[in-house]
Amino acid sequence: MPHTPHRYAASFRALHGTMAALIISLLALGWYMTGLTYYDPDYRWTVTLHKSLGALLFVLALARIAARRVTPQPPIHPNHAPWERRLARLTHGLFYAAFLLMPLSGYLIATADGRPLELLGEPMIPALIQWPGQADQMGKLHNGAAWLLAGLIALHASGALKHHLIDRDNTLRRMFW
Repeated sequence: MPHTPHRYAASFRALHGTMAALIISLLALGWYMTGLTYYDPDYRWTVTLHKSLGALLFVLALARIAARRVTPQPPIHPNHAPWERRLARLTHGLFYAAFLLMPLSGYLIATADGRPLELLGEPMIPALIQWPGQADQMGKLHNGAAWLLAGLIALHASGALKHHLIDRDNTLRRMFW
């Protein structure tokens, strides 16, 4: 079913919800992991889960980017101010950049020692590049991108709630029901 002027297609709504749940889970899991030591009983399974979910998010992000490029989006509500339209475009652009940056920097952290990236505990993706200080540099980038993503989520949710509760337009409804 394609998009309509009043509603996103069910496949886009499902992808939006799935990616949102994955991103929030990955952020929570990532922040939990950073407080663990290497010898903590939770360390191994959390790292394995984080890498595997991150790889899944990367695949879903690529699918979402491809689908967005070939599927016309429903029109923006005509009452949205020009600054709201610009902010929405900027926010979505930064979201897509973060969707790619987070898994790529995570891959570069995980493969900095030359070992392949393990998904679900099995070596799956070979280490293609290493340089001195890679894990630390990519760790800082990954952490910064996580904070950017958390801020974007807050901005995105705030905007959706503003449109729903204050403007009383269909911006939020067309994504969820």
